[in-house]
Amino acid sequence: MERITVAVVGALGKMGQETVRAIQGADDMELVGAVDLFSQGEVVADGKVKVEQDLAKMLAEKKPQVVVDFTRPQDVFANVKIILEHKIRPVVGTTGLDPEQIAQLDALARKQGIGGLIAPNFAIGAVLMMEFAKQAGRHFPAVEIIELHHDKKIDAPSGTAIKTAEMIVEGRAEPRSSTAEELEKIKGVRGGELSGIHIHSVRMPGFVASQEVIFGLPGQTLTIRHDSIDRSSFMPGVLLGIRKVLTAEGIVYGLEHFL
Repeated sequence: MERITVAVVGALGKMGQETVRAIQGADDMELVGAVDLFSQGEVVADGKVKVEQDLAKMLAEKKPQVVVDFTRPQDVFANVKIILEHKIRPVVGTTGLDPEQIAQLDALARKQGIGGLIAPNFAIGAVLMMEFAKQAGRHFPAVEIIELHHDKKIDAPSGTAIKTAEMIVEGRAEPRSSTAEELEKIKGVRGGELSGIHIHSVRMPGFVASQEVIFGLPGQTLTIRHDSIDRSSFMPGVLLGIRKVLTAEGIVYGLEHFL
């Protein structure tokens, strides 16, 4: 069986290390390259793959079919551009890309005649949570999102929270917003707002990634919650993305399109 050749960018980070292990354990994949800006010459995959610092150099030498990016919000746009310019398909789990950047990457991917995946969340349960929230949003006008992550996460709100709010708005027949007057005694206490949906971000040790979407109607509330208690929860989705991206056209935004 011909295996899919894969490289990982951010290979020494927690998500990168988990991804390396998952690819090693997949019978239909082979890890051929690894990149990390903080590499001091480490090796991964049982000593078979050296972790390099230069992404473009690695891509030119190893020529993987797919590159998985778990890096930093400030680096991901440049990384994905380099990957696409080498006509290689990216699978991106790094959050922080805005709609304009995603549109630029989509245009570049189509120009190169390839596809890619940008997924705010790779956990299958989180993807289902977003889909369920979209359905509930059609019937509940009032909704707020609380996302909880580890204290090392840089960007807020999370990509999952933004994607959830976008999906709820997309599923509604017409825009909805509260008309109640509010007085914030502490600035920002009501969180951020996207299309009338308040989003609250929590950052503290002990969490990996959790989100709850709270809906309200007179006399009742509905809470949809997902918890990733270990980074291994993301790996089935990462492997699915690697397999499915081989036939994608342009940039696909959200793992739900591959389920």
